[in-house]
Amino acid sequence: MKKFLELIQREFKLFFNNKVLLMLFLGAPVLYGVLVGHVYQQGKVTQMPVIVVDEDNSPLSSSFIDMLSDNESIEVARVLPSLFDSKDIAMQYEATTIVHIPKGFASGVQQGRLPEMTVFVDGANTLTSNTAMMAVNVCASTLKAGIQIQAQMKRGVPAKIAAQQYEPFKTTFVKQNIRSGNYLYFMLPGVLITVLQQVLLLGLALSFSSEFEGNTFPELVRKIGNPIGLILVKILPYVLMSVGILVLYWGFGQYYRMPLQAEFGRFVLCTFVFLLAVCFIGVLVSIILPSQLKSTEVLMVIATPAFILSGFTWPSSLMPGWVQAIANVIPSTHYLRIFRLMFIQHAENYHTDKALIALTIIMIISFILAVIILWLKIRKIKKEDKKISV
Repeated sequence: MKKFLELIQREFKLFFNNKVLLMLFLGAPVLYGVLVGHVYQQGKVTQMPVIVVDEDNSPLSSSFIDMLSDNESIEVARVLPSLFDSKDIAMQYEATTIVHIPKGFASGVQQGRLPEMTVFVDGANTLTSNTAMMAVNVCASTLKAGIQIQAQMKRGVPAKIAAQQYEPFKTTFVKQNIRSGNYLYFMLPGVLITVLQQVLLLGLALSFSSEFEGNTFPELVRKIGNPIGLILVKILPYVLMSVGILVLYWGFGQYYRMPLQAEFGRFVLCTFVFLLAVCFIGVLVSIILPSQLKSTEVLMVIATPAFILSGFTWPSSLMPGWVQAIANVIPSTHYLRIFRLMFIQHAENYHTDKALIALTIIMIISFILAVIILWLKIRKIKKEDKKISV
């Protein structure tokens, strides 16, 4: 036990002596948490600039512009007299939507000639353009309803009946889970979990490969010749430091007032299995590839696309089968599913069983392979020591 603790202390010294790894492991979670948190701090897309081209200059077009101004999602940046240079002006204001009210719009409505209002949408940014487009559509639909109800009332239909004829049934939308529509609550946890996986993999990429390159592995084997003990020595410091990072993430959640509530015991179990799965993959690659550069490169290939492949932002069911197969080998894919089920969808524990089992399988397979390959390397070292002693 004394040797085990001494080796744990040695691992911590190796970690803190590596300035790049220290900055990466401790700095990246803080940096990403602050950056992503402040990027999405507002949470909802509001006051998106919209350009209105009003060629009609009528009370009806003015009413519509007022309705656009009152919508919280959009903001009328400029009202132009014609479409000339409207695209350039929209770019200056970073407006994704141009609303064109043609000349004779009001008279066309009054005479029942169905005049056309055109909305030009820049689809370069899907999120912002869709938000602006939906807000304009809501205002247009409201204006249509008002015009139709007024027309019915002019024909002698009472206001209550006119409203019922326009709206034969009501539709109620109930927002569930993230009811506020706050994008921060959705984005920040996914990014931070991916960052945790990435720093763990990068740190453990050097765990055994640095020993091989520095020719210190035989010395390590003479202190502990048990492959399981050696693996535990390598991963335990990172698991302990990961707990600190998770506490930091909890602090970010409190700072940004994120409503994250779930059963603590189940969350701890899933998190522990996730950490072990990531650690064993990192150790396995580090054992197989004796070069620090190669092991780091391989693990970066795994870590970099993890967030995209996880299905957190794009449904995994819409991905090709071979892409899903790659995604299912990455621990964060299953852990992000667990996180979404527990914290966002507030699902029962049994809903997370499938993802937890997948994480456990990754953990066990990686651990067994790491133990076998490390045992073969230890055996080779011991054989060489016996030859030298003889």
